[in-house]
Amino acid sequence: MSAIEKLQANSAETSGFSVHSFAANQRLQVVTLSEQVLNRFETETRQWGVQALEYKPFLRFAIADKLDQLCSGELGECLNRIMRNRDQAGFLLQYEGQAEDDQTELNVKLSTAVSHLIGMPNFDSMYGKYYARFTVKNEDNSDSYLRQAHRRMELHNDGTYVDERTDFVLMMKMEEQNMEGGDSLLLHIDDWQDLDKFYNHPLAKQDIVWGSPPSKKVDYKLEHPVFFEEDSNGKPHMLFIDQFAEPQNMRQGLYLYEMGESLEAEENCFNVRVPVGSMLVVQNHCWLHGRDKFVPHPGLSRELLRQRGHFTKA
Repeated sequence: MSAIEKLQANSAETSGFSVHSFAANQRLQVVTLSEQVLNRFETETRQWGVQALEYKPFLRFAIADKLDQLCSGELGECLNRIMRNRDQAGFLLQYEGQAEDDQTELNVKLSTAVSHLIGMPNFDSMYGKYYARFTVKNEDNSDSYLRQAHRRMELHNDGTYVDERTDFVLMMKMEEQNMEGGDSLLLHIDDWQDLDKFYNHPLAKQDIVWGSPPSKKVDYKLEHPVFFEEDSNGKPHMLFIDQFAEPQNMRQGLYLYEMGESLEAEENCFNVRVPVGSMLVVQNHCWLHGRDKFVPHPGLSRELLRQRGHFTKA
């Protein structure tokens, strides 16, 4: 029995959390914190407000350690094992006993603890902090698809246009009202049936120019290929987003166009409904993510918290 299977067999009463595979795709793991752990985490971190976490970066590691201690020192090891196992490399973290009142403070703390157990978030230029919070409304006139509710956000990797390594992406549902649809979309690149076609293409390792719109507040452009490295087993890592690629010739343009069309037609893409207070965390270079469109409603509102960062060593 593997270590993950042993954890799956243990009850949440022993370690404070349980692990099982997501029904629609066995790669994605579902980690559920017990209500007792959540309540103790809220009580024992009450002295650290969100402002303190923003002003004192070392407190973010202290709060991560606190959560790990409440889970018998096993949660961090479990999450890191999942994230570094390419065959999984992603989890949906949720908790029991979700309260109906405003849990904003708790959710920021919990997402901070989880991100710092697996690595360290990068500075988010769009929001000006180590995390970003943004809302999707029924109507929007922004300069990217991020806040546009009534269209599908195509599959992509994050971090294509920044000069910081983006090993992981954390997306937490903070609040929602009048929401129907809008599920997260996931595709592991090893399940992409056209991977070999595009990975073995002559342009696979050719630099592409990547930029971003003004709302991202990044005033430079980068050049890197879509398939920018291989992992320790020789399998490709990927950095692609259709919105921010700037092809410089017909060959590049058609390569990227055909790639986008293939990804959107991939039948192995699957939906994940993320409940309020839950977070989806994926290894950014081997999972592509997107978002399904919402059903229009004049009162539609959904707030998401995002952290994007890199793995660290002790």
